[in-house]
Amino acid sequence: MSARAIGAVAGVEFVKLRGQIKTYVVLAACVIGPFAFAAAIRLQSSLPSDTLFGRAAKESGFAVPLVLLGFAALWAFPVLTSIVGGDLFSAEDRYGTWKLVLTRGCSRADVFAGKVIAAVAASVLVIVAFAASSIAAGLLVIGNDPLIDLSGISLSHDRAWSRVVLAWTSILAPSLAFTAFAVLLSVISRNSVIGVGLPVVIGLVMQLGAMLDGPEVFRRLLITSAFGAWHGLFVQPSYYGPLFDGIVLSGACFVLCLALAFRSLRRRDIAG
Repeated sequence: MSARAIGAVAGVEFVKLRGQIKTYVVLAACVIGPFAFAAAIRLQSSLPSDTLFGRAAKESGFAVPLVLLGFAALWAFPVLTSIVGGDLFSAEDRYGTWKLVLTRGCSRADVFAGKVIAAVAASVLVIVAFAASSIAAGLLVIGNDPLIDLSGISLSHDRAWSRVVLAWTSILAPSLAFTAFAVLLSVISRNSVIGVGLPVVIGLVMQLGAMLDGPEVFRRLLITSAFGAWHGLFVQPSYYGPLFDGIVLSGACFVLCLALAFRSLRRRDIAG
């Protein structure tokens, strides 16, 4: 692989993403949605009391990003992180442009690495935009009063801020695992609908599986369980075991999916 060729491929993919309307629609939803949610919470009398920190959404702005984080884990993160990765490779099949992409100065490994970098960067950008907007919406619309954690202990401004940021950071690992899964499906199926849609379906199935009364080991092996590992940050004393398990599992899935995707792309007959 050549770093120059990889950078060229990634640069081209970034240009393509900037020219697609879906990129701006997704980013706009991530930025505007949290403010609309916070405004609705402030104006209406009822609260999402059936969710974690839902009862505190009017009392502390730090509760708003946590409520949104819990809600987004159900379906939003698989969608947001698959919408780019699930289309990058299958788009070349759809438009028949593989022969134009693969040249003497740009190998399959270069193309694969460049596209994966673009997919990962897009997923991280979306999550960061969602997180920043959620925190800003809570603090600007609701306020920065102390947050009461799940043990009933009041968290100071600094502690609440750091815990909220860490909670949002913790979902990067499982989100990127879904990105890698979308890349794998995009390469194997050569179909963008499957590449984008199937990870969402799999995510919902995992969420339903986690709700079943089964062994704890089974739930720990589900990638979606890592989306809720941040709960341990808001109890006293805090526990980090699920966070560590989620990062390890998500990392293993990330590497495995990309390895399988590259193997499939390398063995494909594109010359014909």
